[in-house]
Amino acid sequence: MFNTDLPSRARNQDTPLSNMAAHFLSPNPDATPATSGFAKVGLLLYTFLIVYASWYPFSGWHSVGMTPFAYLFAPLPYYWTLFDLATNMIGYLPLGVLGVFSLYPQLRGLRSVLLVVLCGVLLSALMEAVQTYLPSRVPSNLDLLSNSAGVLIGAALGVLLTPTFLIGSRLLLLRRRWFNGAAGRGLIVLGLWPLAQIFPQGYLFGHGQLLPIFSDWLTQLLHQPVDLSALLRPAKALTIQQYWFTETMITACGLIGALLTLMCLLRDQAPKLRLIFLLIATTLAAKVLASALQFSPDFTFVWATPGAQGGLLLGLLILSGLIFSPPQIQRRIAALTLVLSLVAVNAAPANPYFLATLQTWVQGKFLNFNGAAQFLSLLWPFLSLWFLFHPSHQHRQD
Repeated sequence: MFNTDLPSRARNQDTPLSNMAAHFLSPNPDATPATSGFAKVGLLLYTFLIVYASWYPFSGWHSVGMTPFAYLFAPLPYYWTLFDLATNMIGYLPLGVLGVFSLYPQLRGLRSVLLVVLCGVLLSALMEAVQTYLPSRVPSNLDLLSNSAGVLIGAALGVLLTPTFLIGSRLLLLRRRWFNGAAGRGLIVLGLWPLAQIFPQGYLFGHGQLLPIFSDWLTQLLHQPVDLSALLRPAKALTIQQYWFTETMITACGLIGALLTLMCLLRDQAPKLRLIFLLIATTLAAKVLASALQFSPDFTFVWATPGAQGGLLLGLLILSGLIFSPPQIQRRIAALTLVLSLVAVNAAPANPYFLATLQTWVQGKFLNFNGAAQFLSLLWPFLSLWFLFHPSHQHRQD
C-alpha cells in the first residue's frame, strides 16, 4: 500500500521532527543513563534532615556518665507505642529508597539493598549514640531496630520502583516532556517548599530566619542580650502598618521566588499555569494541615493574615507579568526576590501576634518532626539560591 522503496539517504536522514519524537516517545529502556542526580541530591539532603531531626534542639549538651553506645546492650524500653515505631520506620524509609536509586545502575538488586541497609543502620546507631549527651533525647535500641526496619523496607521498595522511576517509564517520559535537562536539582528544591511550610513561621513564606537563632547563641555565650536583627533595621519596634507591609513584602517575595524557580525548570510545551497553581495549592494545603495539627482548631488559618493575603495577591499579580519572560530574566528575578525576602525576614522583629499564637503550639510526639521541619524552613531559600546560581544554567539542555 505504501511505497517503502525509498532512497537510503532519505530513509536515514534525521529530521528535527523525528529527533524530537525519538527523544520524547521512544527512549530506549536499556540505554540507562548515569546515576540519577535527583536521587543523589535528595539522598544528601535527606541525610542532613535526619541528622538535624535526631539532634534537635542542639542545646544542653552534657555527659551523663554513660558510654555513647551503652544503649545497645540495655533492655528494650518498657514503655513504647505503635506511633513511635511507625514514625521511626517511616522516617528512615525514604533513606532506603533514595539510597537504592543513588546506587543505580552501578549497583543493583540485593547488593544495593545490603549496602544501603548497612549504611542506614550505621547512621541510625550514630544518631542514637550522640543523643546520649542531649538531655531532651533518650537513646533507644528499639528506635535503632525500627529505623533499620524502615531502611530495609525503603531499600526493597527502591528496587521494586526502579523500573517505574529510572528506566524509561511513562513518568520519566512526562518529566522529559515538561521539564528541561537541568531540572533534577530544582525539582527536589521545589518539592521541599511545601514541607518547609510545616514549621511555624512569623511570616508566611518567611524562610531562612537565621539571625534570631544566632542572636540567642551569642546571648548565651556572652551572657548579655544580643540582637543581630536590630543591626538591619532603623527602628526597634514596628507599627501595625509596618508589620502589615513587612509581611506583605516577605510573602510576595517568597511566592515569586518559588514560582519563578519552577518556571526555570519548564519547557515551552509544559502546562505552566496548571503546575503553578498545583504547587501553590499543595503548599497552602500543607500549611493548613500543619496548623490544624500543631495548634488548636481555632488557629488553623492563623497564618492567613491581611498581610499574607495581600502578599499572595501581589505576588500573583507580579508573576502574571513575568510568566512568559525569558528564562534568564526569570532566574535573576527569582534570585533577587529570595534575597530580598531573606533580608526582610531577618531584619524584621518578632511579630507579637505570632508569639501569642505560639503559646498554643503542641510539640509533644512531633519533636523529631518539628526539628526536621525547622531545618527545611531555615535551609530552603539557600537551597533555591544554590540551584538558581548553579553552573548548569550556563549550558542548560532544553
